[in-house]
Amino acid sequence: MRNYEVSIDGLAVVLTQHAPEAAPQAGGLVVQAAAAEGMDELVERARRIPGIERLTLVVPDPAATWERFRGTCVPVEAAGGAVTDERGRLLAIHRLGRWDLPKGKVDVGEALAEAAVREVKEECGLREVSIVRPLCDTWHTYLRNGERHLKRTSWFLMRASSAERLVPQHEEDIREVTWMDADGVQRVKAGTYATVRAVISAWEEAVPRSRT
Repeated sequence: MRNYEVSIDGLAVVLTQHAPEAAPQAGGLVVQAAAAEGMDELVERARRIPGIERLTLVVPDPAATWERFRGTCVPVEAAGGAVTDERGRLLAIHRLGRWDLPKGKVDVGEALAEAAVREVKEECGLREVSIVRPLCDTWHTYLRNGERHLKRTSWFLMRASSAERLVPQHEEDIREVTWMDADGVQRVKAGTYATVRAVISAWEEAVPRSRT
């Protein structure tokens, strides 16, 4: 049975059927949850513990727990890109005080891949962007108008040329767009969201040269 991971108000929450064999790492907490109905309460309690960044909930049926949680949220579809240049660097944007990767909401009737390419072009000023393959999906929640929204972002591995001029989309609060070498990628990971760190980890596995 598969695991499910979602970022809830900045806390990484994992739903699993079996407790991890290894001891929890620093910032992690593992809780046996007999009933899925108590998920919100367990998340809120974990968020009040200083230093906890990851909560693993061991539940009898992760799929059922996940579907029940999804049913409490307003669904939102988004798409984005982990873009590599000819030198194996990662394209990053700086928005609202944090490093991030280009992404945005999917328009009605728009294909995920089409939306991902459009958002990368719009947010970074690129004209030519090609998709290599799908990379991963991430999930996170946010509150709007008193309702909890659950955003799924479909990420694609992409390529673009560093010869193109990068232009940040200021109307989307993007202040900088730049290609990051291995050291820069580590700085991005240290100052970004948990979901984006997961995408970068997937990108590092897909583009091993980025570590050099």
